[in-house]
Amino acid sequence: MDTSKIYDYLLSLGLSENMAQYLKTAILLVGLLLIIFIIDFIIKRILIVAFTQFAQRSKTNFDDILVANKTPRNVAHIIPFLIALEFVPNVFSDFPDFENFVEKSLQVFAILLTLWIVRSILNSLKDYLKTLPRFKDKPIASYIQVFMIFAWLGGIMSAIAIITNIPFLQFLTGMGAISAVIILVFRDTILGFVASIQVSINDMVRIGDWITFEKYGADGDVIEITLATVKVQNFDKTITTIPTYALISDSFKNWRGMTNSDGRRIKRALYIKQNGVKYLTDADVEKLKDIQLISSYLETRQADIKSFNTSHEINKDLLLNGRNLTNLGAFRKYIDSYLKQHSAINKDMMIMARQLAPTTQGIPMEIYAFSSDKRWENYEYIMSDVFDHLIAALPYFDLEIFELPSNTVFKNP
Repeated sequence: MDTSKIYDYLLSLGLSENMAQYLKTAILLVGLLLIIFIIDFIIKRILIVAFTQFAQRSKTNFDDILVANKTPRNVAHIIPFLIALEFVPNVFSDFPDFENFVEKSLQVFAILLTLWIVRSILNSLKDYLKTLPRFKDKPIASYIQVFMIFAWLGGIMSAIAIITNIPFLQFLTGMGAISAVIILVFRDTILGFVASIQVSINDMVRIGDWITFEKYGADGDVIEITLATVKVQNFDKTITTIPTYALISDSFKNWRGMTNSDGRRIKRALYIKQNGVKYLTDADVEKLKDIQLISSYLETRQADIKSFNTSHEINKDLLLNGRNLTNLGAFRKYIDSYLKQHSAINKDMMIMARQLAPTTQGIPMEIYAFSSDKRWENYEYIMSDVFDHLIAALPYFDLEIFELPSNTVFKNP
């Protein structure tokens, strides 16, 4: 590329030699950048359109995944890069030091571009393999993550070797000799760096996630994620700072799954006195039939039980014989029916009232359901409303909540 004519023309305008050199370089640089941007834009558009049309016509979805992971966009940068690499010596021919700096910068960019292309292809391969039944249970993502970690380490070391003009093998040898000192001095930084990569790649925590980390007393929303720390704003508005590497070395709870689901779980038990549990007589059953939510259930169950006892000639002079309804069983059915008709309970998720093993505080009757509203304040209101009703309903079944005696019991025996 002959640039002498531009230089001679600038001299003819009366400029000094230094000024002419600077102005010529600036003109060539602007022209080169303009050409690069135009070519990059055209090639990018051509590749994206071509890939998109080809993906729509092909039977496989791998090309669709390549487009989604921006592989054509990254590949489109190769030709403009080669043009820049070819013409940079001509643009900065009068400034060898700056030419050397730009060439090194382009070489570093080549490393980054290669890593971007490799990453997009590997991500596309990962997404494609996930669609195949035989690879669904294989840890493909882990293999790719390990490869990319080594690829980035190799790329960073290559870039440093280029910048420092040290041969790559010699640079690796020197790194091995001082690696022990580096690990000792930058232990926390290295741990944080590795942890932040794993947290990001595995999508363990995002800004805005509600996490509970009992070891550090954190219970609130993530407001900042850095290389070394994760900041959590607790619900009492205090800030807890957690080392990033603790997210991969210790156990914590991320509530994002609940937030993204269709409901928030209600899981709480009523402890009922055991000595209040009894068989129901016919009179008791008739009385409970006035409770609308379980009247049809009691009618059906009573008929079935009577039919069974009659067909098996059960002596019902003693209530223990044969099959019977209990007040605890009737109450359990009432809980189930009440939850299923409650407007704030999600009917598409699990609804269950279950009896747990007896304890020294009584028989736990656990309610397991999901509220439709996941907001904390509304969730607490819904749960309180449910248990207010159930506690008030217990006496209708001749049952009582267990509680330890208060001082007044001992004062007034």
